[in-house]
Amino acid sequence: MDKQALHTFHIPVLGLGYSIDTPIKVARFGISSVISIMDDHLIEKMREYHSSLAGKSYVPITEKEEDYRAKRITGYLNLVNYIVNQQMKELRALPFYGDNDLVKYFELLPDESPLKKMFCEMEELSEGMQKQLLRQELRDNIMPGAIDVNIMSKIDKPNVDVAGNPLPLEYSDALAAFRGFANSYLSSSVVFSAGYNPRLYNYIEQFSDFYPDENGTLRKKIILKVSDFRSALVQGKIFAKKGLWISEFRIESGLNCGGHAFPTDGLLLGPILEEFKNKRTELASELFVLCNAANAVKENHTFSRQPKMKITVQGGIGTANENEFLMEHYDLNGTGWGSPFLLVPEATNVDTHTLNDLATAQKEDYFLSYASPLGIPFNNFKKSTAEAQRKERIAKGRPGSPCYKKFLSSDTEFTHDPICTASREYQNHKIKQLQDKGLPSDIYEIEFNKITEKDCLCEGLGSAALLKDGISLSHHLSAVTICPGPNLAYFSGIFSLSEMVNHIYGRKNILNSLYRPNMFINELNLYIDHFKKKFDDNFNLNPKQVKYMQTFKSNLLEGIDYYKELISEFKKESDQYISKMKDELDKATIALTKQNLCFANSE
Repeated sequence: MDKQALHTFHIPVLGLGYSIDTPIKVARFGISSVISIMDDHLIEKMREYHSSLAGKSYVPITEKEEDYRAKRITGYLNLVNYIVNQQMKELRALPFYGDNDLVKYFELLPDESPLKKMFCEMEELSEGMQKQLLRQELRDNIMPGAIDVNIMSKIDKPNVDVAGNPLPLEYSDALAAFRGFANSYLSSSVVFSAGYNPRLYNYIEQFSDFYPDENGTLRKKIILKVSDFRSALVQGKIFAKKGLWISEFRIESGLNCGGHAFPTDGLLLGPILEEFKNKRTELASELFVLCNAANAVKENHTFSRQPKMKITVQGGIGTANENEFLMEHYDLNGTGWGSPFLLVPEATNVDTHTLNDLATAQKEDYFLSYASPLGIPFNNFKKSTAEAQRKERIAKGRPGSPCYKKFLSSDTEFTHDPICTASREYQNHKIKQLQDKGLPSDIYEIEFNKITEKDCLCEGLGSAALLKDGISLSHHLSAVTICPGPNLAYFSGIFSLSEMVNHIYGRKNILNSLYRPNMFINELNLYIDHFKKKFDDNFNLNPKQVKYMQTFKSNLLEGIDYYKELISEFKKESDQYISKMKDELDKATIALTKQNLCFANSE
């Protein structure tokens, strides 16, 4: 029995807190998910909470303790690992009848799974030796979903000790978080996202679990979240030259995703996946040679044969047909379903107030903002309590947030030590600077809004988990920031885990009645809107900007031509669906060709 033939989807990282304990909720059903390990304060609170529920003793790890950030993360991940292992022991001991978790485990599997087929075969048998043997084989072959972790590579603030003295570089946020995972008992993967961090990548070389053992096995693996093939090749080679293998490239839509958005230069998801499909064998072979050569030089064990390299995709998938098409046409190893799981209380942490607002939200409630202090587009929700709090603070003449955790502190325009652009301190300085410019009122308002649009993510992205579980809030800050992707507009209601999984596998349809274009069309329209906004914000472009915009536009038009060729491959869609998609592609072409690019005046 192939023990890899479980679920074909995973639940990606969701904010800081929304998937912080998702493995405890879903791993026992064979579903893999990703925990953010960026906020050690939140992690410590969750360790205390789950220790109590699991009947385990809890000893606080305070900020006075050396290397507390890494130790908190290690302690929590070890606890999650323990809880999931206990759940699996209990699961295997359950009887094969009723609606218990053992039966649910097999019912949730995709219908084509060998394990699901064996379960159905066992169900049809009369009581006897053959049925007993099948039951035992089923128990022997169940396995939990992966407990993976996520690190935003560039969130890597240096830190100081309790006396304010600078700590060595290995105590920076990203390196300490990585060390927390590396020192844990987990045998799983770390997902690196949000760009290249050479200091972090070099640091990985110190940990033996990321190198092959004598059997060519990796105890801990590396997953790279990438936006295109070039990024995968460049970063993959950086790791391979260190003897480190990339076990999975996780491709994410540049704009049709939750959280921070990393738009490409107009490269669309379909053409990106096509390039991976055509070059994945070449990619794996090149990295394999480099990886083994590096390990030979280091006198490490080498791989006797090329290890598996998975290619998966996430961002904006909404129907079983889309899921199946992606898997089959692009020969993918899996898909990621993120934002829809925010509507599944069994899987994620969303407080009651925010959950009800999400369940009844309209399409216009989801928007792309610049609320992130990182300066990266950020998917936002108009009805969130954090957005209401931000506006209330401005109305009271006190824009900005108190800044306690300082994970996103990076600006030194006004201070010696970096501060966060969402902080009250920074925004007060910046607004005073703006006032001194004596700008016309309309221009002043635009610039003022750019300053005050920044909001605190460190507190807001974790508070929902604390509210849901009745855990004491950090600094009494209860406002919730939530960052679903625009695809969530097509889901309304609150769903069980079974309903969502059945939707993914085509056994149930839970989409609302709102017309939903194909995921490729949705992403295309988001890119056209993004292109127009860039153009409107910079109407008179200099030659360099014009060249960039022309490349962006050309990539979009090439993507449209690609989809016009691809459309005949959508075998499971109706003639009406195909006709509508063709019409939408034609309209997109017209919208783009109407957008003329102008050079700036040479004066």
